[in-house]
Amino acid sequence: MRHEATEFVGGPLDGRVIEVLVGMTGQPPRVYRVPVPVPEGGPDREYVYHREPSPGPRGSRRTRWIFVHDPEGRRPDTLKWPWSKRS
Repeated sequence: MRHEATEFVGGPLDGRVIEVLVGMTGQPPRVYRVPVPVPEGGPDREYVYHREPSPGPRGSRRTRWIFVHDPEGRRPDTLKWPWSKRS
């Protein structure tokens, strides 16, 4: 299995570079979910990160991709086809 160093931006993992498993195409997953157990025994909490290309010119980037924290836990920029129903 191949891994790639990926930087996390925002949320509790801000500034960390973590090895993330990549798929057959060499890209990390679009959505990265981090489950966090609650010590009081309540429902587990989940932090959601979305993959984006790393900003800036190629030579100055630390990693190829970055994961940006999404506090709402859903992806806002999904594909919208003209024949799809609005949800």
